[in-house]
Amino acid sequence: MKAYAIFQERIKDEEAFAAYRKVVLPTIEAFGGRFIVRGGTFSVVEGEWPFPRLVIIEFPSRAAAEDWYKSPDYQKILPMRLKASTGNAVIVDGVE
Repeated sequence: MKAYAIFQERIKDEEAFAAYRKVVLPTIEAFGGRFIVRGGTFSVVEGEWPFPRLVIIEFPSRAAAEDWYKSPDYQKILPMRLKASTGNAVIVDGVE
């Protein structure tokens, strides 16, 4: 079953976040992941959405998503994202 890594973000430092963007894709692809949503314009139709940016990454399984997040390659660059942005992150199962 596919799984999704979902991030709500507010970028605090565009230059630092741009450096993160340049290096994150190979870490995702190494675990079979691909971006479904990467920023973009959205409309809040219910409730409140506290962050102006949304990212959704599809992985072939929950194990692949969690392995990506915990991988040495991603953990090495994670501080770049955490320094440049604030937000929330979850990994959630898809449906069959």
